[in-house]
Amino acid sequence: MRRREFITLLGGAAAWPVAAQAQQVTMPVIGFLHTGSPDLNAKMLEGFRQGLAQSGFVEGRNVAIEFRWAEGHDDRLPEMAADLVRRRVAVIAAPASTPAALAAKAATATIPIVFATGADPVALGLVASLNRPGGNVTGIAFQTIEIAGKQFGLFRELMPRTERFAALVNPDFPAAEAVLNNFQAAASRIGRPLEILRASTDRELEVAFASLGQKPGVALMVGGDPSFTSRRAQITALAARFAVPTMYVAREFAEVGGLVSYGPDLTNAYRETGVYTGRILKGDKPADLPVAQPTKFELVINLKAARGLALDVPDKLLALADEVIE
Repeated sequence: MRRREFITLLGGAAAWPVAAQAQQVTMPVIGFLHTGSPDLNAKMLEGFRQGLAQSGFVEGRNVAIEFRWAEGHDDRLPEMAADLVRRRVAVIAAPASTPAALAAKAATATIPIVFATGADPVALGLVASLNRPGGNVTGIAFQTIEIAGKQFGLFRELMPRTERFAALVNPDFPAAEAVLNNFQAAASRIGRPLEILRASTDRELEVAFASLGQKPGVALMVGGDPSFTSRRAQITALAARFAVPTMYVAREFAEVGGLVSYGPDLTNAYRETGVYTGRILKGDKPADLPVAQPTKFELVINLKAARGLALDVPDKLLALADEVIE
């Protein structure tokens, strides 16, 4: 073999690792932005990965994910979103985290963003309309705020003698006013008074439940809010300690001891967020993807929690339930 040919061959062999590295560098990167923590969202995160797989993307194989978890500190989200923008991720996913979606939108007008929110994305300014989102943002609107009327109806079937209701909301939640308005409208329709409790910290939650514990006969509605979902173990434990019958918006509360929940399947919302994220990676434009609106809602009843409150769950309600936790 001639010397020049040998050097050329050697140079080609040396370039193989470089070529492999270049292939890795060009793998698209998803920025995942969330107000909570990974341990409390593991099941939902698996739904997100399933949605990506439906669109042909598997983490580590043909797509990478840069995770940013605010661990309950929403004030960290703007800088986390800015960091993802600096890293030039291909798309930012913010499932079931309205504050994260708003932080992402404030950080970039060019990188595609996929959200999942229980609030009205038009009222929040995330999109121009549900059918024609416009701009760089689209996602899933799973209507946790708008189902207050149905929640009240189910709660009255569970506790027909209840005359007084309270609603717990987080004043720092961007859609707090809409949550309140829907609760108040639902209570007004059934002619019942509604006490409003506001809490955004662990201490404020303690105070709120302690006040209800001094008012026997009050049933509590917990507003949809990612910070409440992250604190679901604390909230359900407080409801049990102070013997407060409580209705929640997500099955995750009933699974950790909450009495009853009615709302959308959050894992499915994450999955649909993953599907939309994959479609954008394939070339779809956010402006052309209508905001999806899931229509399936779940009723979950925890019989152990009901026994702890000395409640007899009507057979009719048990028959309606998607799941009864023994």
